[in-house]
Order: sequence, then structure tokens, then C-alpha cells
Amino acid sequence: MIKQYNKPYLFGITLVATLGGLLFGYDTAVISGAEKSIEAYLIRPLGLNSLIHGATVSSALIGCIIGGVLSGFFSNRLGRKKTLLFASVLFFLSALGSGYPETLFFTRGEPSIGLLLVFNLYRIIGGIGVGLASAVSPMYISEIAPADIRGRLVSFNQFAIILGMLVVYFVNWAIANGQSIEWINAIGWRYMFASEAIPAALFGILLLLVPETPRFLVLSDRNEQAMSVLNKIYSDKLKTQTIFSEIKQSVGQTTERAKLFSYGKIVIIIGILLSVFQQFVGINVALYYAPRIFESMGAAKDASMLQTIVMGFVNVVFTVVAILTVDKWGRKPLLITGSIGMAVGMFAISALAFNNIIGIGTLIFIIIYTASFMMSWGPICWVLISEIFPNRIRGQAVAVAVAFQWFANYLISSTYPAMMEFSSGMTYGFYGLMAVISALFVWKMVPETKGKSLEEMEKLWKKR
Repeated sequence: MIKQYNKPYLFGITLVATLGGLLFGYDTAVISGAEKSIEAYLIRPLGLNSLIHGATVSSALIGCIIGGVLSGFFSNRLGRKKTLLFASVLFFLSALGSGYPETLFFTRGEPSIGLLLVFNLYRIIGGIGVGLASAVSPMYISEIAPADIRGRLVSFNQFAIILGMLVVYFVNWAIANGQSIEWINAIGWRYMFASEAIPAALFGILLLLVPETPRFLVLSDRNEQAMSVLNKIYSDKLKTQTIFSEIKQSVGQTTERAKLFSYGKIVIIIGILLSVFQQFVGINVALYYAPRIFESMGAAKDASMLQTIVMGFVNVVFTVVAILTVDKWGRKPLLITGSIGMAVGMFAISALAFNNIIGIGTLIFIIIYTASFMMSWGPICWVLISEIFPNRIRGQAVAVAVAFQWFANYLISSTYPAMMEFSSGMTYGFYGLMAVISALFVWKMVPETKGKSLEEMEKLWKKR
């Protein structure tokens, strides 16, 4: 039996692309260990309130929105590969700048509004990198991957996101372990942010070794290069020619990009709602504020960090479940199952909060909630966003969906402290309600994409 594709080559370039996901996870989760120190170092000395604290913790998300919006422009003009290279540079600059924001003033400096603004500026720069990588890394993988393993390969990107979060939980814990609160608030948080420079540099170097995607090359009228990449991916030359012909047919006679609504509004609306629901179920609240949530349950500082690491392991394990099942069970069953699990977890946490019950039960239901998300909406949302849009609008359509995702993320994360001050029970109940609505949305509106090529998905929207 002839091998359909060159697995070592395919998995190698996928691994490099998923480093964008790892940095996405690393950058968004590094704040979980540093946010209390930022509060102590920059927020409290200036007499600022919880809204400013929430906005500072979530400032990178402003950059994520910008990066999401710009991802379509950059991925269509520069290509998928060069856009990821640009993102790696932004990650590197943000890592060093967030750790040592005083360098912009060439002084050590005392806490001030100016220093707070510079810190937020560097976090926004990193956020732009996250926004670009979050859109383009899964897009890159989906445009490289064969249809029968595309779901699995794109899900590796979510695994990398969670792995990045788990790695930074360990890094934060290792930096803080055995140190005084005073040292962590003065120095430790700087090391937490600066540590990201190492994987950012590795990502940029390895990207120089991978090819551009064949679909972008065809869109750019570079057919010979596209064939060369396809020949490296597929072992069967007939298969290579068939896929190349399908790509050419979907692009059409012209290499110009189509307008956003060329295939109707429904596909764009589905992409946007997938993104919004992924955030409105409240997952990033659990990720960004994890140590503080565990401390509120009565855990000490070190214990809360360790419980966060435990939650990180749960995230990794259940993301692997999604990787192993997404191409067997399909996207819709996993999403609906995950929504039900998240609703159970959040409604239970809400009930415990209303009754002022804090203990191991809360931890168990947080794990049920996060496990349900990681086996479903975590990876599968990115899989669907990367594969439901037709070739000629994929860049701009993914950009719109991802921009909405980061806007929803910012809205949920920045309002969390104020919502918790009002009512913790109602806050978690709201996230549970969103999980129920997300299940109904998937059941009614989202098409199954398992086993379909990107070009076959395009035909589906043409029929509609």
C-alpha cells in the first residue's frame, strides 16, 4: 500500500507552526503568576481601583484584537509564514519590554502612571503577536494538512496553547518558590515575563525552515512552488495532482481575493459566534485568575500555584482526548458534549458560591468545567475556524472571527473582578448559561466538517 503522505515532514512543519500556539498560551497565561505582583507594584501604590487592575491584567487582549483584525491583511499580503515570523518578533520584544518597562525611559524608575502605560504598551505588542498567531497558526496547519487528519493536526495547536500555559505555570512557580513576597513583587514578576523571550527566539529561527502553504502559493499565482510543497507532503503523485487541481478550481481563474460575503453571510456569522461562545463560557477567567481563584478557596500562595499546575495537567490530558477523537467522532458531538460538561461545572460552582461553600468540591467542579472545555471548545473551535471558510476569503474571514474572539475575551476577562465584587454566584451562573446556549447554537447552525477537504467545504457554502 502506497503511503498517502510524508508523515515525518508533515508532522515536522506542523510542530513548528504549533510553536505559535505555545507562545499564544505562554503569553496569555504568564499574567496568572504575575498579576498580584503587578497589582502590588503598580496598581496599589498609585491608588487605582479594581477596574484599572482588570484592564491592566487584560491589556494584552487589546493587542490580540488588533492582531486578529490585522491577521487577514498580513496573511494575504505577506503570506502565512512571514506573518508568523513577524509575530515571533513581537513576542520577543514584548517579553523583554514587559519584564523591564523602565528601559523605555532608560531609568529604573518608581511606580508611576507613565510606567504603567509603558508596561501596558509592551503587553499590547505581545498581544498583537498572539492575535496574529492565534489566527494564522491554525490557518497554516489547515492549509498544509490532508483532510483525513486535518482535525487532529489543527488540534495540536490547541495542545501547544495548553502546553505553553502549563510550562509558564511551572516557570512562574519555580521563580516564586521559596522567595519572599517582597522579592516576587519587586523582581520575580520581571523574570516571569522575560522568560518568554527564549521560546519566541526559537519559534522565529525554526520558521525559517518551513515552507509557505500550497493554497497561499496558488492564490499568489506561484503554482510551481505550490506543486513542490504538495510533492513533499504527498507520496502519491496522482494525489498531488488531484489536490492541486481542486485548489486551482476553488481559487478560480483569477488570484484576486473575493469579498468577505461572497459566499453569503451565514458562514461568517457561524465563524463569529463560534469565537464569541468560546470566550463567553468564561474559560479565560479560570486561566488568567487561576491562582487568585484557588486562594479565594482558602489555599495559600504556594498551594494555589500548585493547584494551578494540577489544572494545567488536566487541560493537557483532555486536549489529548480531543486530538484522538476529533477525526473519529466529528466536531459537533465533541462541542455539544463539552458544552454540557461546562454547564454542569459552572452551575455547580455558582450554587456553591451562593451558599458560601468553599472547598474540595469547588476544585472538582472547576476541573470538570476546564476538562470539558479542553476536550471540545478549546481545540475544536480553532479547527472549525481554520476549515469552514472558502479559500478565497479564508484570510479575511478568519481575521474577522478571531478579532471577535479576542474582543469577547477582553470583555469577559476585564469585567471579571467587578462582576465578582457584585456576586460570585451570578458570575459563574452567567458562564453556565452561555455554555447551554452554545450547545443549542452548535446543534442548530454548525455543519459537520469531519473528513471533508477545504474545497469540499467551499462547495457546501455555494449550495447554501
